Amino acid sequence: MNLEFSPEELAFQQEVRTFIEENYPADLRGKQDEGDELTKEDFLSWHRILHKKGWVAPAWPVEYGGTGWTSTQRFIFSEEIARADCIRLMPFGLTMVGPVIYTFGSPEQKAKFLPRILSGEDWWCQGYSEPGAGSDLANLRTKAVRDGDHYVINGQKTWTTMAQHADWGFFLCRTNSDAKAQEGISFILVDMKSPGIEVRPIITLGGEHEVNEVWLEDVRVPVENRVYEENKGWTCAKFLLAHERTGIAAIAGSKRGVERIKEIARTESDGDQSLIENPFFRRKIAELEMDLTALEFTELRIIAGEAAGKGPGAEASMLKIKGSEIQQRIMELGLEAVGHYGAPYFRGFGEGDNEHPIGPDYAHRMAPTYFNGRKTTIYGGSNEIQRNIIAKMVLGL
Repeated sequence: MNLEFSPEELAFQQEVRTFIEENYPADLRGKQDEGDELTKEDFLSWHRILHKKGWVAPAWPVEYGGTGWTSTQRFIFSEEIARADCIRLMPFGLTMVGPVIYTFGSPEQKAKFLPRILSGEDWWCQGYSEPGAGSDLANLRTKAVRDGDHYVINGQKTWTTMAQHADWGFFLCRTNSDAKAQEGISFILVDMKSPGIEVRPIITLGGEHEVNEVWLEDVRVPVENRVYEENKGWTCAKFLLAHERTGIAAIAGSKRGVERIKEIARTESDGDQSLIENPFFRRKIAELEMDLTALEFTELRIIAGEAAGKGPGAEASMLKIKGSEIQQRIMELGLEAVGHYGAPYFRGFGEGDNEHPIGPDYAHRMAPTYFNGRKTTIYGGSNEIQRNIIAKMVLGL
């Protein structure tokens, strides 16, 4: 979709583009090109550069370190970040717990945590899902029992992304077992170095250590680390999930993903012609682009609403459903484009040729990416749950 930008907005677009070209770490770009696993320091290197520039949290209010950009500038920034294939900043601090703290937190919590989220000094993880409480999050069983000026937390969280690197985590814990499910939950900030916390890796189908189990046994946390009122954590949880679901749509990244598939299809052969000339394949790309354009219009309406003071509502569920489904279609089409070269491989596994798979470099990550992408329609609240939200909030069913 081509938008008409004002001269000032075009100048801003060029400023962002030039900054990325001149400041994005070359060694990080090399790792991305080679498909190497990225470390915590890799993610933080780009985070720190954007923080130094003052661009690390465009959506935050200016008083807490935001940019003060218009909704159009924020859109341009996300487009340029995706166009340049920059790595995604970890969202758990910047787009999840940060907004919860500056919206619901005490002055002391804001002063303590927000600057360190912006600087990258604290890496955060999300303690929401449990083995028996994923989409049905209100069924969580991790308990926080009051003991003087502390809570004592016991329980288990799962699918905790990047917890192996985390300094802090934000956890939903049951603080009243007698209340209705959503009314007995508190939102608690936990130092991940606290005694009693154990992080156990879960290796994904793609071979990555991205997610974890987190076990908490008699973990003592100061009551002052509870955000908002006791037993009112569901208010924070819903607020956070609405922002998370908007980000999950990842529209700018999907647009770049479609472009990559086009590039691959121009290279891959289909008989005596290139794959991009196959009418059936071209139709799949065209359908993707049409759906992505429609979703982008929806995102722009939401951004405009936020600029007018309206928070994300059921529209966030719409973005999450369609955005995650489009991401999966892109991954499927990418795997189709590379054909047999997309056979999975695991770096360092076996001997000899197993460490040097045949075929073009762009094909080697297709299958692991496809496998990992099966989760997009589940995390952040499964798409079935999102349809229920839309049915209730929009259709009144």
